[in-house]
Amino acid sequence: MRKLIVNARAALTAAAVALLAQGCGPFWVNPWITVQESQLNWVEIHYYNTDRDPPKRIAVYINGAGHVELRKGTSDRVSNDFSKSIAGIDWKDYRTQRKMADPKHVQDIFQDLVNAGVLDRDKWGKKSKKKKFDRFIAVKANISNQTYSEPDNIFEVDPDLAELLLDVIREFDDPTL
Repeated sequence: MRKLIVNARAALTAAAVALLAQGCGPFWVNPWITVQESQLNWVEIHYYNTDRDPPKRIAVYINGAGHVELRKGTSDRVSNDFSKSIAGIDWKDYRTQRKMADPKHVQDIFQDLVNAGVLDRDKWGKKSKKKKFDRFIAVKANISNQTYSEPDNIFEVDPDLAELLLDVIREFDDPTL
């Protein structure tokens, strides 16, 4: 009986350690980091100009190796790779372009985004006072193993960061595309 109790305690202790190890992480993750050059870093920015019908969409994906993919058009495919609206009149309005950028330059872009608060989940007091927005911008990121993915309109949450994200899009946007 005593062996059974010792084995049960050992099993419970091992289970508790395993559960704690899975969920362990720092109590507070510092969103203000120094970005190291890594091919695992990436940022994806989606922009919609909603004062048009249909909305003009632009999506930019940048990874740490310098690979940049720019997608433009009014089709849902610009922002949704799994879009099924093939009967829509703007299904074919989709253009894509792939470019290469210097990884050091991409690292600088990522550092600028981190410095502007792209990884900061607690954006206290930065909300815009504006009621209606004609533009929508969202960002997903994995920078130095820290992720950010929120569906919120960054123009509403942090207008300064939204303008920086728009500048990143403009940097890679080819007007002839």
